[in-house]
Amino acid sequence: MEFLQDSIPMVSLAAAAAVLYARMSSSLLRPGLPRLVALLPLFPFLVVAPLSFSSSAIIRAIAAFFLAWLCAFKVALLAAGRGPLDPSLPVLTFLFTALLPVKLRRARGGSGAAVSTKASKPVLSLASCAVKVAVIAAILRVYQFSSRLHLYARLALYGIHIYCFLDLFFPCIAAAAGALGMETEPQFDRPYLASSLRDFWGRRWNLMVSAILRPSVYDPVRARAGNPAGVLASFLVSGLMHEGMVYYLSLRRPSGGMTAFFMLHGVCCVAEAWCARRWAASGWPSPPRAVATLLVVLFVAATSFWLFFPPLCQDGVEEKLLEEWAAVAAFFLDAGRRITLYGQRSI
Repeated sequence: MEFLQDSIPMVSLAAAAAVLYARMSSSLLRPGLPRLVALLPLFPFLVVAPLSFSSSAIIRAIAAFFLAWLCAFKVALLAAGRGPLDPSLPVLTFLFTALLPVKLRRARGGSGAAVSTKASKPVLSLASCAVKVAVIAAILRVYQFSSRLHLYARLALYGIHIYCFLDLFFPCIAAAAGALGMETEPQFDRPYLASSLRDFWGRRWNLMVSAILRPSVYDPVRARAGNPAGVLASFLVSGLMHEGMVYYLSLRRPSGGMTAFFMLHGVCCVAEAWCARRWAASGWPSPPRAVATLLVVLFVAATSFWLFFPPLCQDGVEEKLLEEWAAVAAFFLDAGRRITLYGQRSI
């Protein structure tokens, strides 16, 4: 656990210092080339910093998602005077927004960088939380027999595990922000109920990424080349960034599977929009929502098995991740036993 004692505090402090520098320099320089030149030194740091977590592929990937992807894009948007960051934000709010996958709600009736500081409603449903914890615990238990499971069964477990982990992890961050008086928008909106691929990617799955790609990629490309080009460019950038996440996990050259997965979904979203317009113009009734949702789930699952998960199951990455999750499970089981013993002794 040496990386927990050394790397996390070191990288956290360095990242906070870098973000505070971005806030200070942006408050002194106007958006455009002057601000970009001042912020350029931050990008190599944001890319390299996650590699400090050499002992844990999981923490390295999470740090890469926070810093090398989201924070780097937010800083690039800040250089252009766009995006969620603004030098007028309070220091703590600026740090939270820059370093964590949160999107602050705008204050009602306000504009610019104003954010709501009203205490938000509880973002963690205890029942939902308990279900996700139970599901993750059960999956970690099943992982012990992964060598006996069919490949598709393992991939299905990975998909459920990723969703439950993210939908538990992100609300915990939002809860911390809420405790500090910052109201955040949700990161997921029941993606398993999506009625179309556009609904899944644009309004339900990992909304922080959508909120970053929209102003940084989609809007500029759409303004010059039209909506389909903007959609395809957004999915291309998302695929390339996922290739980067695979590199941070495995420390090996990506295979291109992630890019193929997202480009396929981008093409299908464009085709889906075209078909929806034709369908509506013809006056035909829309398919039942249950049927549309089932088709979306099946398509996402099938293409994930084909293109998304294989890069995570190559070159020993799968075994490494299973070892780390087993260590996480052992840590929490040991902590639970210690708490139980302490409670029994207290009685």
